Amino acid sequence: MGKRDKPTSQPAACLILPSIYLGPCSAASSIPFLTANSITHVLSIGVTPKDTVDGVAYHRIPLKDSASVLITAACAETCAIIDAALSSKNGTGRILVHCSAGISRSPSVLTAYLMRRHRMSLKAALGRIVRARPQVSPKFLEQLKDMEQELFGSVSLHVYELPKREKDRLVLFESEDISADVELVDDTG
Repeated sequence: MGKRDKPTSQPAACLILPSIYLGPCSAASSIPFLTANSITHVLSIGVTPKDTVDGVAYHRIPLKDSASVLITAACAETCAIIDAALSSKNGTGRILVHCSAGISRSPSVLTAYLMRRHRMSLKAALGRIVRARPQVSPKFLEQLKDMEQELFGSVSLHVYELPKREKDRLVLFESEDISADVELVDDTG
């Protein structure tokens, strides 16, 4: 199957952590994808899906895809929405986080979630996401580095932007331990 022969029935959404998926806007309207993965919530970052699916709770955070936009408030809101989604349905909630293509905005806020709630370094969090979805290339990398400095007192990723080629992005993160256990922590106060 060539690059142009991607199946249309299964959107290119990826499992990042148990119960948390990342993908493009098309996944948010895909009944087969949402049903097969028991998605209970969809978090749209900056875009609204064309259609909604009954039985799925939809949330939206307006965020422009520009590196000059501050993402701090969006990241805090993302954490709250994901936490509520995962604790819904007696703790069996599952969420899809998406933006238009699942390349910049949604991976950025999901990286912040992993850093804040799972105490992962920026390199570990973004590495987990890039390994699952190699096309990821957040425009908000400098703000994520600032967030890491604030959270942990150091910065683990010393690049200004991710490499353009997917294989080079994967090489950047290949030394990160993907089996590292993560714990849910409350950083709200």
